Amino acid sequence: MTGGDLVADVLARRGVKFLFTLCGGHISPILVSARRRGIRVIDVRDEAAAAFAADAVSRLTGTPGVAAVTAGPGVTNTLTAVKNAQLAQSPLVLLGGATGTILKGRGSLQDIDQVALFEPHVKWLAAVERVRELAPAVEEGFDWARLGVPGPVFVECPVDLLYEEGLVRKLYGVGEGATPPRSLAERATRWYLGRHLARTFRGAGKARAREPREVAAVRAEGRQVRRVHADLARAERPVALVGSQALLRPAAAQELAAALDRLGIPVYLSGMARGLLGAAHPLLLRHQRRQALKEADLVLLAGVPCDFRLDYGRHVSRKARLLAVNLSDQDLTKNRRPDRGVLADPGAFLADLAAGAADHRDRWRDWLDALRRRDAEREKEIDARAARETDHVNPLYLCREIDRALDEDSVLVADGGDFVATASYTVRPRGPLRWLDPGVFGTLGVGGGFALGAKLVRPESEVWLLYGDGSAAYSIAEFDTFVRHGLPVIAVVGNDAGWTQIAREQVEILGDDCGTVLRHTDYHTVAAGYGGRGLRVDRPEDVPGVLREAKEIARGGTPVLVNALIGKTDFRKGSISM
Repeated sequence: MTGGDLVADVLARRGVKFLFTLCGGHISPILVSARRRGIRVIDVRDEAAAAFAADAVSRLTGTPGVAAVTAGPGVTNTLTAVKNAQLAQSPLVLLGGATGTILKGRGSLQDIDQVALFEPHVKWLAAVERVRELAPAVEEGFDWARLGVPGPVFVECPVDLLYEEGLVRKLYGVGEGATPPRSLAERATRWYLGRHLARTFRGAGKARAREPREVAAVRAEGRQVRRVHADLARAERPVALVGSQALLRPAAAQELAAALDRLGIPVYLSGMARGLLGAAHPLLLRHQRRQALKEADLVLLAGVPCDFRLDYGRHVSRKARLLAVNLSDQDLTKNRRPDRGVLADPGAFLADLAAGAADHRDRWRDWLDALRRRDAEREKEIDARAARETDHVNPLYLCREIDRALDEDSVLVADGGDFVATASYTVRPRGPLRWLDPGVFGTLGVGGGFALGAKLVRPESEVWLLYGDGSAAYSIAEFDTFVRHGLPVIAVVGNDAGWTQIAREQVEILGDDCGTVLRHTDYHTVAAGYGGRGLRVDRPEDVPGVLREAKEIARGGTPVLVNALIGKTDFRKGSISM
């Protein structure tokens, strides 16, 4: 068995169905061995997309997604995606090629200190030095990715550990048929190389993958649950804010939705939790969250830290009782210490809380009705704004039509600034695990990889990739990947010829649009050039028909991109974050 076989055995035993990559000689044995074991190898056009795709698989399945990339620039191209996964607490496994163990620091091809580069951005890493260490290192990486607060891990796999021993010896010039040494220096070198390779391959035939360890949800103590029951019994105006961390166990999503329904607390959802309660649950609120948090007398943060998204905790009234549940002790107390903090899996905690909770719905009914009236008023305001004329297509109207076009099992991928943030107010995921956005890092460029991973995991579902025209350029080349691998994604580009989220505030504050102006580029032509289909729309009356056509094209098995020319509005004025 080669080192590539040993790595692939671990992936197979861990239930990995997809391996994302961009080819390179440093990692070729892993790719070939994985395919021989029935793992689908998906080659992309940018290594970042491979890592983003693996991230999407992690989020939607709970099984760590895996990317394998070649040494040097192949590895460094994934750094933003790995950092995004770290901040999103997503259990990604990155396998990185590396120069031969004996050639490190000698000026070999694509040799850099990858360990020093990745150490601050992963939960755990290993730089493997012997063949027999490959399988244990990858196994350990899978365990670390899921233990405690999930996150990315990095395993560096040097090239000379992955190929067959005879070939490696030949490449080093000490294999069968090598020219005999002609000097003392050559004999010394030959001896040193032989000794190094003997150590490198010793015990390789005994290396085998082991069974994976079970990773149980971190649950709260019974007394902690009972104390929160008492807090709820005293509350008159409670609000729950549920974030991505509550969905770290995708298989428990329905249990979590049922728990929120039993608790009866008015709920706002963020990040991966969007869609958890469907599109129109009576407890679900979408608008005026800041005002609700200021008026509430009890706020329950489930997997949500007090970072910039909550104005570092200032969105929650100081008069409110603040309860926080989080797997991360850092996030639990970030910027504002809760009145009651519980270090546990938020999804499991809400399920335990609901199991023994009293029914307080009648006492909270007036409060919920007031919040729902406020939501309805905001929806009417958005409808009125969507009906206004703009140049080209009003972006709010476009988002309303996308929402009407969605199938019930559609998955939405968000990659952009102003247009995508507008969509987050108006396009409603229909169920759990049907919304993917980058998370707290606010990364542009996730779209192609996220859509790739989502379509592989959910092949029968429509996958809608919502692009801003700025973000589209990062990953539009993955249309080539969609075509080659038969993945009919539907992409919509909100094309207003600018970096509008930045320009809106920059022009007002600084009086200059420097660096924010783009063109109404023919993104539909680009998609067609990669083998997909492209549609263009710039009149509101044509939008419903074009979206229906896009859905029909995707049903026929071809990825399609709708280039929607949109006007500029002040809908999100003042939304810049610091």
